Amino acid sequence: MIQIKKIMIMSLGLLKKTIIIYIFSTSTFAEPLIGEFAHFKLLDKITNKVTQKTIAVNSSINWDSLNIKVHACFFSKPEELPEDYVLLEVKDLLKPEKDNFYMGWMISSAPDLTPLEHPIYDLWLIDCKIDNAS
Repeated sequence: MIQIKKIMIMSLGLLKKTIIIYIFSTSTFAEPLIGEFAHFKLLDKITNKVTQKTIAVNSSINWDSLNIKVHACFFSKPEELPEDYVLLEVKDLLKPEKDNFYMGWMISSAPDLTPLEHPIYDLWLIDCKIDNAS
């Protein structure tokens, strides 16, 4: 009786391991699509004014006192949960002694995960697009 219980427990453990290996070995997470444009919102905390801009990948713009350069932009396929990622570099033009006070990935669904920490501005990624018209 004890032998049968041990075999059943081992079989369940083996089944669980097999299911976990199957789940993570199949392509459940598809490759993201590459975007050509990143769409942002910028909040000026002093005036409480929100503005929007679209920045092309591998280009930079001056937005108020910030210089924002987008290095890469990715988004999930339409049939998956919506998620956008952008690799960007932000410089404060009023403080040229600091090279870039922000460089990293920004995620549209979790702006508080990697926030832009600036005393005047908040920057959010809205989405990544293939073309500027959509």
